[in-house]
Amino acid sequence: MAQEFYATGHRKNATAKVWVSPGEGRIVVNGMPLAEYVRRPTLELMVQEPLERARSLGSFDVRATCLGGGISGQAGALRHGIAKALAALDGEMRQPMRRAGLLTRDPRVKERKKYGRKRARRGFQFKKR
Repeated sequence: MAQEFYATGHRKNATAKVWVSPGEGRIVVNGMPLAEYVRRPTLELMVQEPLERARSLGSFDVRATCLGGGISGQAGALRHGIAKALAALDGEMRQPMRRAGLLTRDPRVKERKKYGRKRARRGFQFKKR
């Protein structure tokens, strides 16, 4: 079997375990084709961005398992994982990925709710009279 490269990607509360191997360009997520899994062309393009940056869109198969979060977070985690796996596969791909910001984990997560407040920051409505 051809060599596989593994990486984990993270975004919001989602985690993606990604395996990249030489192939025909198939992307399978949780046993489903990418288009069927994300069901949004914008998210599809987002997931394929690392492969486009590496100029290897039709030359690698991607197999992934996504856990946690929603579809958007999982797509971001997939993108991060694919970029990390491609950087592990070829050191020359690392620099363009880094410049595009694909190897940086997006640190933004939902802020926790505080006591005495309605949501994370929104206070209860104050009525003076």
